[in-house]
Amino acid sequence: MRQNAVSDNEQNPNPKAGASRTKNADRWSDADARGAWSDGFQPLTRTQAQTLRRASPPLSPWWVVAGQLLTGILVALLAWGVTGRQNVGWSAFYGGLTVVIPAALMARGLASRLLSIHPGAAVAGFFLWEMVKVATTVGMLFAAPRLIVDLDWLAMLIGLMVTLQVYVVALLVRPGPKSKSKSKTD
Repeated sequence: MRQNAVSDNEQNPNPKAGASRTKNADRWSDADARGAWSDGFQPLTRTQAQTLRRASPPLSPWWVVAGQLLTGILVALLAWGVTGRQNVGWSAFYGGLTVVIPAALMARGLASRLLSIHPGAAVAGFFLWEMVKVATTVGMLFAAPRLIVDLDWLAMLIGLMVTLQVYVVALLVRPGPKSKSKSKTD
């Protein structure tokens, strides 16, 4: 018996890890058998899920992209107005575009019906389009000195950073619940 205990410890240096795996496996099988989790978790019913979706509607990525474009334009006009130099305005606008164009590419790529076929395809598609977004952003930053005459790096980076903040604003200012349409009884 002692020999078996030693061989078990040699195979599994942390005996508690094996016990927790077995315990978790038992929890899964128990949850499946009872239809509920042992910690009280209950899956949502169809009506509960529909109520939750109505209470928290999704935000369209195109609204976020439009907000980023508007923010980039405003930052560019503000930079041009404050400094009086046109190149500063163009630099700030280009900084905003380095956020808007990759975000639009990603939003378009994620809207593909191909990605909605299988959850695995959706995850792989997300990572693929995120890589495209990062590569496009880096490429645009490297191309900036060739595309913008008398580039002002500080203005471009400020335009980029302010435009990136639209993501935070979009998370904080989410649309409210959809109101039920009232039928006219007149």
